[in-house]
Amino acid sequence: MINELTNKILANVENVILGKHDEIKLVLIALLCEGHILVEDVPGVGKTMLTKAIAKSLGCSFARIQFTPDLLPSDILGVNIFNQKTMEFEFRHGPINHQIVLSDEINRASPKTQSALLEAMEERQITVEGATYQLARPFIVLATQNPLEYEGTFPLPECQLDRFFLKIRLGYPSFEAENRILVSQREHHPIQDISQVVSSQELSDAQMKVKEIYLAPALREYIVKIVHATRESKGLYLGASPRGSLALYKASQALAAIEGRDYVQPDDVKRMTIPTLAHRILGLGDNRDVDLMEKSLNDILSELPIPVLEEIRR
Repeated sequence: MINELTNKILANVENVILGKHDEIKLVLIALLCEGHILVEDVPGVGKTMLTKAIAKSLGCSFARIQFTPDLLPSDILGVNIFNQKTMEFEFRHGPINHQIVLSDEINRASPKTQSALLEAMEERQITVEGATYQLARPFIVLATQNPLEYEGTFPLPECQLDRFFLKIRLGYPSFEAENRILVSQREHHPIQDISQVVSSQELSDAQMKVKEIYLAPALREYIVKIVHATRESKGLYLGASPRGSLALYKASQALAAIEGRDYVQPDDVKRMTIPTLAHRILGLGDNRDVDLMEKSLNDILSELPIPVLEEIRR
């Protein structure tokens, strides 16, 4: 059931985002786990279109927040406005009150404004002037940032990065894919041609079923060993948090479900280690180099013994 559902979404989104099968699959894994996504890449590779295509495929409400240095928390959360007819204050929701929220160039806003997302991302609610408002479900934040443009940006703090379920990079398209892009957009953008293929309720049901995917105790210990190794590594200043362990656990379940299995195998854990953990660790001297983080995780995976097949099935 989960395999069929994700294949529908995948095929629909691939009509818009060409040549990025694996990257779209990672986004679907985050959706199945109700996780938020950070897309770090150069401009023009399809980050915004990817978010819009996902929203249209699910029939979810969509909002885009363009992060700028002068953006205020109230521009995201909403504000109380005095109604002269009723002589009372009324709360006007901000763009965060949508199911899929694109936080474009998130690192261009000040830390104060960035922090407005913390409660929403973790607890699916916002608090304004003492009043708490629940957010719609499913609720997914897909944030983008450009790794090259550091001038005029504010690096995301660790507490913000840790709330992103995974981080992906789209990268430039291949020669063949870019050629197809030119053909597909000759008359109009293909985003106009796609429609809803899965309902929000179907997605919610799939999110519940993913939790039933079997993950053996031996693999659970394998996940904990990977995360503990990041904390004990001499080449890392900051290791992954327990939230990282949970993300790797859930992502492994979702990957198994997408591939049509009812149990997780070691390759699922290994494949999801970098997308779920690389942005949660830091090198010595506050080094955030992506390639270095990925190399550190690959070194850890190569050193740890892999659970044998007989230990991972029911």
